[in-house]
Amino acid sequence: MNAPQALVRWHDRGTSRIPFWAYTDPELYQRELERLFYGSHWSYVGLAIEIPNTGDYKLSWVGERQVIMVRDRVAPKDRGTDPGIRVVENRCAHRGVRFCQPPMDGQTGNARSFVCPYHQWTYKLNGDLAGLPFKDGVKEGECTNGGMPADFDLSQNGLTKLRVAVLHGLVFATFSADAEPFEQYIGPAVMPWLERIFKGRELKLLGYNRQRIPGNWKLMMENIKDPYHPGLLHTWFVTFGLWRADQKSRMVMDEHGRHAVMISRRNDGGENKAVTEGVTSFKANMTLNDPRLLDVVPEPWWTIDDPTQPGQTITPTVTMMTLFPSVIVQQQVNSLSTRHIVPRGAGEFDFVWTHFGFADDSEEMTTRRLRQANLFGPAGFVSADDGEVIEFSQDGFKQWGEAGSTLCELDGKADGVGQPPTEHMVTETLIRSMYAYWRKAMNL
Repeated sequence: MNAPQALVRWHDRGTSRIPFWAYTDPELYQRELERLFYGSHWSYVGLAIEIPNTGDYKLSWVGERQVIMVRDRVAPKDRGTDPGIRVVENRCAHRGVRFCQPPMDGQTGNARSFVCPYHQWTYKLNGDLAGLPFKDGVKEGECTNGGMPADFDLSQNGLTKLRVAVLHGLVFATFSADAEPFEQYIGPAVMPWLERIFKGRELKLLGYNRQRIPGNWKLMMENIKDPYHPGLLHTWFVTFGLWRADQKSRMVMDEHGRHAVMISRRNDGGENKAVTEGVTSFKANMTLNDPRLLDVVPEPWWTIDDPTQPGQTITPTVTMMTLFPSVIVQQQVNSLSTRHIVPRGAGEFDFVWTHFGFADDSEEMTTRRLRQANLFGPAGFVSADDGEVIEFSQDGFKQWGEAGSTLCELDGKADGVGQPPTEHMVTETLIRSMYAYWRKAMNL
C-alpha cells in the first residue's frame, strides 16, 4: 500500500476514529513488519536471567523473524561492561535454513556453537562464521576440485546480527543501524517506571504461559492502553477492587505517544454505586473459596519519588507498561510478568507471558507471586476475558469491511501527546496517542 492511497482511506487527520482496515489489511500488515518490527524500533526478546550461563540460548521473535538470544563468551577485560548477550537471526547465511530448532522441552538450550544441519556451516555464539566444509575444495592428486571463490571472506558471511540493549535484565534488539539509543527510545517519562521494578534487582524466572489470539497485534497494545474497560469487562477487577474507575490513577506516555504506563492504586472492593451500578460484571455477593488469591503484601519498592511532583511519593499497586511495538511489562499487586507480542499475520498473534520475581524473594513471596499469576495468562481469571474480547473485535472488523471504524473519543478527540498525564481512568487518550505515532511511523 502506498502512502497516498492510505491517506485517502483514512478520512481525516485525527485518531479518534480508527478504520477497521487498520486491523485487517494484509498489505498494511506487511508494511508494519518492515517499518515497525524490522525498522528503527527496539523489540523485546527476553530476560537476561533466561540465559544465565555461557552458551545458554533462547529462541525468540522480532516480528515474524525468529532470533536467538545467546550468552556469549566475554574476555576478562570486558566483563565489567559487556553482559555478553547477543541476538542473531535464526537463518543460515548459506541457504537460508532456520538452523536452530527448539529443544524438546521448550525454547531454551545450551550450545558451544551453532551448526546448520544442511551443509554444516558453523557459527560462533556471536554469529561469526567459524568455518564450513570444503571451503578450499577437495584435493584429488595434484588437483583441487571445487571450493569457494578465492575472495570468499568468512567475516562477511556470518549470521545477521541485531543491535542489542540490556537494561536491568531486560533484553531488547533491533535490526536497524539507525534506531536511536535505547534509553532515549524509552524516554524520561516512562523510564522511572521501568527502573522502579528492575533497577538494582536480580530477577528470578518463575515460568511461562503461551497462547495464540485470533486478533490483530495492535489490539493487545490498545487493551493495555485502555483504562476504560477493566472496571467494566473484568468481574475480578471491579468486584475485588483491583482496578476500578474510582481508584487514584495516572496515565503516562512518552513524548511521541508510542509508549505508555497505566498506574493505579487498589481499593478495598465492595460497592461504590458510582462505578458499579448497572455494571453487569460486578458481583456484590461474590466471595473466594481461597482468599490467598488476593493475599496482597506491600513491597518496599512499590513506593517511589513521584516523577511529576517533586517532594512527593507515589505507591501504586498496579503499573501496566506498553513498550511499542512488542511488549507489556506488568505489575499487578505482587504478580510480575512481561507479555511478548509476536504478530502472525494481520488477524493473529502469539502472546508469551514470562512470570518472574526477585532472587531475594522469600519462598512465601515466590508462592504468592505464582498464586496471583492465576489472574493472568490464557486461562487467567482476568486475562481470559481480554483474549476473548479481542477475538470478538476482530470478528466485527472482518464482517464490516472497508468502511467501518472504531470510536475512540472518551475524554475528547485530541491525542494528548505533549500534554500532562491524565489523572483518571475515564479516558482513551493513550490509544489515540499510539495511533498518532503509528501513522507517522507508517508514513500514512
